[in-house]
Amino acid sequence: MSNELTNIDGKNQIAQTILNNGVTDIIKPLVKEIFLFDTFIAGTTYVDKEVIAGLKPGDALILQREKDNKFDDRAVLVLTSDKKKAGYIPEKDNVIFSRLMDAGKLLTAKINSIDKKGDFSKVKIDIYLTDF
Repeated sequence: MSNELTNIDGKNQIAQTILNNGVTDIIKPLVKEIFLFDTFIAGTTYVDKEVIAGLKPGDALILQREKDNKFDDRAVLVLTSDKKKAGYIPEKDNVIFSRLMDAGKLLTAKINSIDKKGDFSKVKIDIYLTDF
């Protein structure tokens, strides 16, 4: 069987894979993305227009807690894959997500769709819990 672990020249295949490629090839098959919720990115009118214009459906997004936000103590930033600010998870939706993140859980998002209306873009996203 091709998925079977065997000894190669006296070395365990797992050890050889780690030596050749690092541990990510071993862990990657164990990672699951669990869909939690769909929402939109709030505050897109207050960020760099080029950042929003560069977004497209399917793009992966980074979610990050913003502890020093003077308007919302549960603020969750939405960042592009190159860490540019795209906006926030809406305040009405961020209670559970901020608690999960504060407990050390990794949350990510992906762009579902983008509805452009004049200068405004409503960016719909899906939020996932990354489970190991």
